[in-house]
Order: sequence, then structure tokens, then C-alpha cells
Amino acid sequence: MASESKKVGNAAEIDRLALVFAKDPGSKVFIPLAEEYGKAGMWEEAVAVLEDGLKAYPGFITAMVALGRAYEQMNQPVKAKAILEEAIKVSPDNLRAHRILAKLYTAQGAKESAIRSCNVILSLNPHDQEALSLCAGLEVPTTQGMAQSQEVLHEKPVKTTSLDSDRLHGEGMISAFDSTAMATKDGANGLSSSVPRSEEAPIPITRSTVSAAQKTRSPAIARLEQWLNLIQERRRDPQASS
Repeated sequence: MASESKKVGNAAEIDRLALVFAKDPGSKVFIPLAEEYGKAGMWEEAVAVLEDGLKAYPGFITAMVALGRAYEQMNQPVKAKAILEEAIKVSPDNLRAHRILAKLYTAQGAKESAIRSCNVILSLNPHDQEALSLCAGLEVPTTQGMAQSQEVLHEKPVKTTSLDSDRLHGEGMISAFDSTAMATKDGANGLSSSVPRSEEAPIPITRSTVSAAQKTRSPAIARLEQWLNLIQERRRDPQASS
């Protein structure tokens, strides 16, 4: 019922616009008239009106694109492609023209041309499903897809500077740090009472500990290495601390 009502309304609109066009053939009313013909599936009538209109308004982009669509609907791809290619020379970013051209190029196997039209659409609307679907079917990377790939390739790795305490425990470094940090700090401030003496229990410092620290070198590790070296020097020369 709704469909029937729509057809009746469409027919009434066609009659109204046709009457206006008949009274003033030089008006641009031929555009909406052609659109109404298209809605009714009357593509031959749409083509006739558009061709006449373009005689009065040569280079009228809206009419050129509408005519290209009408030719495509009438299964005249050569005429459709010719008029649409003329249209995008004048209006390179015309989405409607590129949308029809992309389908025509795809049907003809002209992959590069189809991708070019798809890229124009995607540059203005990256989420256009029709263009994305055409590109996926062609199995050719689009400008949009290549740009995203480049972003991933040039993405900088995340830098981490925090130390893993479990790793430090496993390398025997936490215990050395805990037992010497305060003493070394006080010694650096000239407090001799905090400087470890030769008779105090030795702190285990091995070559593997220093090597492990070098592998995971960071500002904290560098400070710890300085403290350890200071302690070793004072052990070798106990008189230096007096």
C-alpha cells in the first residue's frame, strides 16, 4: 500500500516538473525531473532530459554526473565512463562520480583506475563501506591502508625505565643495596661513623653481579655500581676512611 502510494506521488511529481520544464526549457528544473525519472526506473527519459539540459548548460557537473549514472543504469558503460571522466577533470573530488567510476573500472578489470577512485572516496570518508569493499575485492592496497601500515612501521617502541624487583632479587642486588645504601650515603656526606670498617661483615659483591647490573643499566643501577665500587675501595684501604 505504501509502495503504491509512493509510485502515485512520484508520478505526480514527474508531471509537475515536466510541466514546469515544458514552460521554461532553459531552467535547471531538468535536474530534479531526471532524478524523479530515475526513481521511477525511467532511465531513457532521464537520459533524454539530461542530454537536452547539458546543451543549455555545458559543463554543469551535477547534470554530467547524473547522466553518467543514467548511462550506467542503461548498461552503457562506455558512455557512462566518458562523461564521468570529463566530470572529475572539472571536479576531482566529486564523490558521486568516483563512486560510479570505481564500479565501472572494477567491472572492466581496470584495477589501478578503480583504486584511484576508491582512494579519493576514502580520503574524504575513510569508513566508506562500498569503497572499502571494492578495494578488498581487488586485493590491492589503498592509500588509506598503506598510510596506516606506515604508521605502524614507524611507531616508536615504548621505553621502560623501571626496574623489576624480582629480577634484582634473583641477581643478589637488592640485599647489597639495602645493607649499604645508608652507610654509603652518610660516608659521602663526611660522617665517618657510618662508613663500614674492615672488621664488619663483608658484603658479597661478585663479578656476575656487576655484569648483570651492566646488562640492565639504568640510572639506579649506575648509582648502585658507584656505591659498590666505593665500598670495595674502602675495604682495600681501611685507613682511607679514618
